[in-house]
Amino acid sequence: MSSLPPWLAQFLPILILLGAIGLVLTRLPKVELGHSEAFKRRRFFNWFPLGMTYAFLYMGRYNLNVATSAMGDRTSNADFGTIFAWGTAVYGVAFLLNGPLTDKLGGRKTILMAAAGSAVANVAMGGVVYAVLTHNWAPPGGLVATLSFLYAVNMYFQSFGAVSIVKVNAAWFHVRERGLLGGVFGILISLGIYFAYDWSRLIVKAAPTYWAFFVPAAILAVFLVVDYFVIRDTPSHAGHPDFDTADASSGETGPQLGVAGVLKRMLTNRAIIIILCIEFCSGFMRNAIMQWYPKFAKATGLGETFVAANWGMLLCVAGITGGMFAGVISDRVFDSRRGPVSAVLYAGMSVGAVISVFVLESVALGWTVIFMSLCVIGVHGMLSGTASMDFGGKKNAGLAVGIIDGAVYAGTALQSILLGSILPMGDEAKTAANWGNWPYAMLPLSFLGLLLATQVWNARPQPKSTPVPATLPVPSEAPANRTGTGG
Repeated sequence: MSSLPPWLAQFLPILILLGAIGLVLTRLPKVELGHSEAFKRRRFFNWFPLGMTYAFLYMGRYNLNVATSAMGDRTSNADFGTIFAWGTAVYGVAFLLNGPLTDKLGGRKTILMAAAGSAVANVAMGGVVYAVLTHNWAPPGGLVATLSFLYAVNMYFQSFGAVSIVKVNAAWFHVRERGLLGGVFGILISLGIYFAYDWSRLIVKAAPTYWAFFVPAAILAVFLVVDYFVIRDTPSHAGHPDFDTADASSGETGPQLGVAGVLKRMLTNRAIIIILCIEFCSGFMRNAIMQWYPKFAKATGLGETFVAANWGMLLCVAGITGGMFAGVISDRVFDSRRGPVSAVLYAGMSVGAVISVFVLESVALGWTVIFMSLCVIGVHGMLSGTASMDFGGKKNAGLAVGIIDGAVYAGTALQSILLGSILPMGDEAKTAANWGNWPYAMLPLSFLGLLLATQVWNARPQPKSTPVPATLPVPSEAPANRTGTGG
């Protein structure tokens, strides 16, 4: 293992885990929907590059954490909180515009916009950091204001990412297949977190800090080209028949609803309102863990302990495990319902939040927050990645995921402002006991999320008419076959 390059040595456990998950999934009973092998192959080549683009968008989003830490005294925890808060606020509000745009333009065009816009914004941030570190340049208005603006631009384009992936996949996956698709969504999030933390940390150790921005920009530029030639919005655009996905759009034959019509439909749906509130809690919890544990570990001298040194890899493993656990029990145990899965995972998160209060000064805290990350990524995959398709329907998936993910980032913005103001700074941050406000801030949100999740235990999407049978048309050149989620 020691003879391997550091990045490969860290990535190897993730590859082994993905291989094990793939083996387990191939042994599960398949959902009988009549997809051809040709369709499954084309579907894989549609969602895989789309998903990897989303993962590297994450790298171009959370690289900010590693970069600001690497800049030392030039940026404080409060500065990071300010920059991140502006970005997440823009990200959340942008969904109100970018959701309808994605429904109108299609997910293919908007994922291209996301990759291009984020790449340019990362180049600009890297350029600012380069000028500050190498030429001691003082940006007009200050470094924090400049990075806040550029990060907000980055996050505007980033907001197309989740909307695009859900919009495209909504046309390619039946409701009965989407539980495991939600698990795949969790895997993509987890890979992106790994890239953002561990790859970025390797980059800043081997090269100047500004390369933490330039590298994801270059990768996104490559995927921009790949996506242009490979991704298609619907099966019919790729030469395969479209089919009834049995979601909330099933039975709709009229024109696509406008923004006001979709908003009215969603915001008068009790299940959607509760899901929005759950995802607000998820946004708070996910980033309260992901963004602040590395800051805590570095400040308190735990930066080289196993969990802190392998933060991205362990988050990735936890997220993959949580995402696939959530997907499997949703489709196999709870009959494609998403509420029970969220309740189970929020129960785990609540237990973790309680434990974290008592192990704040112990190395056990690291493993506790990793377990909590497993739970929150599983919830996020189920609700933002899957329930948004189910309840929005493939016609309105863009706005649906935009509204739901907007709630996530409203929670994210709140935690960024709150924790940035109540957590210790300077010499006070070096003592773990001074971080007591951190777990206490997570307790009420974890219990609220659990309570809300129990309220949508039996929630399901309601098609506009009785859906057609789940047997799908099969292209004439290939025989009918059973389908899983690997296609």
